[in-house]
Amino acid sequence: MADNNYQIKGVGKSEKWFDYVLLIFCLLLIVMTVYPFLNVLAISLNDPMDTMRNINFIIPRKFTLSNYIYIFTENNLGGAFLMSIARTLVGTGIGVICTAMLAYVLSRKDFYFNKPFTILFIITMYVSGGMIPEYLLLTRTLHLSNNFVVYIIPGLIWVYNVILMRSFIEGLPIALQEAAKIDGANDFIIWAKVILPLCTPTIATVALFLAVGQWNAFMDTYLYARELPTLQYVLYEIMEKATIKIDPHAQANQIQNAVSPMSVRMAITIVATVPILIVYPFLQKYFVGGMTLGAVKD
Repeated sequence: MADNNYQIKGVGKSEKWFDYVLLIFCLLLIVMTVYPFLNVLAISLNDPMDTMRNINFIIPRKFTLSNYIYIFTENNLGGAFLMSIARTLVGTGIGVICTAMLAYVLSRKDFYFNKPFTILFIITMYVSGGMIPEYLLLTRTLHLSNNFVVYIIPGLIWVYNVILMRSFIEGLPIALQEAAKIDGANDFIIWAKVILPLCTPTIATVALFLAVGQWNAFMDTYLYARELPTLQYVLYEIMEKATIKIDPHAQANQIQNAVSPMSVRMAITIVATVPILIVYPFLQKYFVGGMTLGAVKD
């Protein structure tokens, strides 16, 4: 009996030590994850001259809004912000619809070209036509230069998203589609009223991928649509043009309002990141569910 009590006490102590080690590990992981973002935020809110001396901190030592004032007052971000929102909403909505349609077709066992098309799409993940053919196609063949459509068409289909959604659809009971057919539903009705309502996790996952891609894109603006600048492109230009605006004979208030490339870069990072951080929590549970689909099957 005494040996059993000793074993129980020993097990209890080992479990506590394991909990302590796990707690310390989780705290270190949180610090390593949160510190970079806090550091960027602190630099964006800190005095630029102080930042140039030492940037290893998470709390602004000399609080100032001069970096954000420089970004929003000396540059017209209103139109660029609206353009980014428009391309994100339109591109994400149409992209999800097209992805879901293609995934549904490829998931059908009675589609004769199922495997050949799947192999063809997968090849494009490893081999691409390159930037020059794409540029010639969009500008000279399709004549989409400085056209809003150039933001939408190239990003309609991502093969990874198609495979993700197709895998989820293949896991749905085929009896649902057969029952809908017996009731007289065609393929479009089955897709719209049977498949889509059941694909909420993957739709949210694909929508998040597409939205982040559309929001962060700026190279397509640089190549095809400089007359339709997006927020990311304008912020990129601001970052490229940012210089230390300090005159040796400047007054104290002018020096206080000066900006540096590092400070502007960090402020731009916060401005570009915050909208996605606001949207992500609302899609998190669907995102996790969509990413883990197929991990456990009945």
